Amino acid sequence: MFFDIKSHLHFVEKIIEEDINNGFPIKKIRFRFPPEPNGYLHIGHVKAICLNFELSNKYKSPINLRFDDTNPVGENKNFIDSIKQDILFLGFHWDNESYASDYFSKLYEWAIKLIKENKAYVDDQSQNIIQYQRKTPFEIGIDSDYRNRSTDENLFLFKKMKDGFFKEGSCVLRAKINMSSSNMNMRDPIMYRILQKKHHRTGYKWCIYPTYDWTHGLCDYIEQISHSLCSLEFENRRPLYNWYLDQICINNEDYIRPKQIEFSRLNLSNTITSKRKIQYLIEKKVIQSWDDPRLFTISGLRRKGYTSVALKNFVHKIGVTKRNNIIDISFLEFWIRKHLNKIATRVMVVLHPIKLIIDNYSNITEWVEAENNPEDFNFGNRKIPFSKFIYIEKNDFLEKKEKNFFRLCIGKEVRLKNAYIIKANYVIKNSKGKIKEIHCTYDPESKSGKKNKIEEKGRVKSTLHWVSIKHSFPIEISLYNPLFLKKNPDIDFHINPKSKDKIIGYAEPYLKKAKKGDHFQFQRIGYFYVDSKITNNDQVIFNNTVSIKNRYQS
Repeated sequence: MFFDIKSHLHFVEKIIEEDINNGFPIKKIRFRFPPEPNGYLHIGHVKAICLNFELSNKYKSPINLRFDDTNPVGENKNFIDSIKQDILFLGFHWDNESYASDYFSKLYEWAIKLIKENKAYVDDQSQNIIQYQRKTPFEIGIDSDYRNRSTDENLFLFKKMKDGFFKEGSCVLRAKINMSSSNMNMRDPIMYRILQKKHHRTGYKWCIYPTYDWTHGLCDYIEQISHSLCSLEFENRRPLYNWYLDQICINNEDYIRPKQIEFSRLNLSNTITSKRKIQYLIEKKVIQSWDDPRLFTISGLRRKGYTSVALKNFVHKIGVTKRNNIIDISFLEFWIRKHLNKIATRVMVVLHPIKLIIDNYSNITEWVEAENNPEDFNFGNRKIPFSKFIYIEKNDFLEKKEKNFFRLCIGKEVRLKNAYIIKANYVIKNSKGKIKEIHCTYDPESKSGKKNKIEEKGRVKSTLHWVSIKHSFPIEISLYNPLFLKKNPDIDFHINPKSKDKIIGYAEPYLKKAKKGDHFQFQRIGYFYVDSKITNNDQVIFNNTVSIKNRYQS
């Protein structure tokens, strides 16, 4: 049976394979990941990182980490460091680290070249007027009054721009292409603007900065990037990418010409990834920082307990296509839940305790045995203290039985995890009528794991988690819900006032060993992660990663 291996390649791989078949030398294949250092990377970047770095690994080709630092406003070293940390967290390493600012002098030289060839000019008009003259794709644009300036005048003015003689916004350098093009990006785009701001690497050396469109393709050319991968919103900018290369590329077989290839973005429901909007939420104190666990930045997901394995499995299952769509958050949660099920130690923690007294149990401490992870016997077992006085969850008890409620009620039996079957007999209430304690009896022949324990098939329908009161200790827990109430928060912000809740839970003694970076399953509740950030009093905080069950509808 004929097996076509090409059918199992995604479309980017097929393009590269076709290039190789047409004679492109494998040794000249090179990739890059080009983040802007003006914010933290988000879940969408995971897809781009995996695509570039995994192609680099496949073809054994170099990959550059190139920071697109063409706008000094908002760029800083903190963002650069966070980007590096995120890439390393995902398990990737780059061969070369570079910056667009490394090439500012060369880009300036090439801008002068375009001016001399009458392909660029200085425009004194305001941004509003320039935007107005561009019109719409269904109208012909209006030429700038300065479009036909002489070469000498443009060279003189551009140098004065560089030397700081003009104020911000007073003029720009534009490419002279086609004001009638149906592609708005080709209607004399801006190449340089004046920004009298300190750059994080070059200081005040420059007061003119190149735009992304002018910089990106030419940096790819300088670094000899063979396949420049970007998200689909750049597809209509590819003609401009190629036009700039047409003006600069040397017709020499020793120099390769980069090829831009677009793929669909990773859009996730119930979240935002816009750096501008995240910065707004920080300024308004809706969230604390870029690594807030309610955000879907990679740093936020890491603090919440997401693993690199789960994130990579998630993007691999989505695949690489050219079709934009919105992925439901439940699919991401499925993959983290699947991975944590294999690697998380099971423990018992009661979030909302109610006291339970086993009247016929002696006032002693018994140590019951529990599996640390039934998915992997290498995790071993642990001993849990059991006693007469325990905590269970408030919502695991109802005084009067209701339909489809299978937990503890008066006159009903349940099993205590790893321990015994108990039966609720009566409750004691406080002066306000609220239940103060539940009184039960236990069956001494029903101990978990006991070889000769009584047949309990059909006897109990529910197993509850619990902690011994005198052996438990308080822990700080952060519970998270979606930050937004609507699936598409890009349209409007509807902040969920209950997106975060801090509570004190009660844990079995085993959790005293917890250290930052550990993953746990709080049995019957969810998966939790010891936050990598420690509070001022050095108390660890357990961040809720994901619930045991899916909370979202596909």
